Amino acid sequence: MTLIVSLLVIVLGAIVLDNLLPALSLMPALALPDLAQNYVTVFLGIFIEAAPFLLLGVVVSGLIAVFVTADDIARFVPRNKMLATVMGALMGLIFPVCECGVVPVVRRLYQKGFPISAGVAFLLGGPVLNPIVIASTYAAFGIGPVFWSRIGFTFLIAVGVGLVFLAQPNVVKVLRPLTVASMAAGGADHGVDLISVSEIQVETFARKLQRAFGVAADEFFDMGRYLIAGALIATTLQTFVPQTALAAIGSGPATSVLALSALAFVLSVCSTVDAFLALSFVNTFTSGAIVSFLVFGPMVDIKSTLMFLGVFRRRVVAYLIVLSLLSGLAIGIFINFNLAW
Repeated sequence: MTLIVSLLVIVLGAIVLDNLLPALSLMPALALPDLAQNYVTVFLGIFIEAAPFLLLGVVVSGLIAVFVTADDIARFVPRNKMLATVMGALMGLIFPVCECGVVPVVRRLYQKGFPISAGVAFLLGGPVLNPIVIASTYAAFGIGPVFWSRIGFTFLIAVGVGLVFLAQPNVVKVLRPLTVASMAAGGADHGVDLISVSEIQVETFARKLQRAFGVAADEFFDMGRYLIAGALIATTLQTFVPQTALAAIGSGPATSVLALSALAFVLSVCSTVDAFLALSFVNTFTSGAIVSFLVFGPMVDIKSTLMFLGVFRRRVVAYLIVLSLLSGLAIGIFINFNLAW
């Protein structure tokens, strides 16, 4: 109910603002300075772009919390840890969520007993290896080297980084205490009032669905604060750090990769639309830099980093950033020095 009310408030607020803007534009001397207007515009662009996918993620998270048990996860996930990690990297084909929506889904899966390595692989691979992003990449670049490189290298990095976490099976050293504490209750069933046998199936489903939306609402407000904080930081950097300083080094085989990877981290563009942004860099940056932007950007950016901190310990978040960044840089530099497109 809370989630539905929140959505109604957002929709009604948008309608009211849409009708008030023409009247407000006639009012004199209320314009913000250009820098402030740009700041607000960039922030709203990042937030509005990411919020629907976060909402999709928390709804999926709520449904998993209520309708999926730990036994279901045990039956679904291969017992072989390497196969489980590979499966995790490809789970975006089932749960098509971006880098914002995947975080609450992974946290909920962990609470249901999902393997750490498979969760990491899904976290890094899911934002690219899903039908929506695959389609947008095809629309931007067609079937070609950039398209296949993005898919192939994302899969390799997601699986590779996930396998690194096989060396640390202790969830206490990987996940935040709050996440670990809730894992014990993750598969617990909630009590049901005594009702007639003829009504029990309908009543049980209705109660579970209501509970799922309640969990989704809690997740939305919990993860939303990280999204807002990340969007504010990304907006600040975009507004006050001149992007021309990064673009000036876009022709070097190594510096271009580093520059565009840094730009991907700062811009925090949603993976569903970043292919079209990357297309605008084709005549400025090297091919390796474009691929690195498309691979590393959806894995780690400012807003997703802060959301990671809601699930993992700080040291683990640092490992995720460093391993993903170094892998993306290595792939981009390798392409520039060894492949000519």
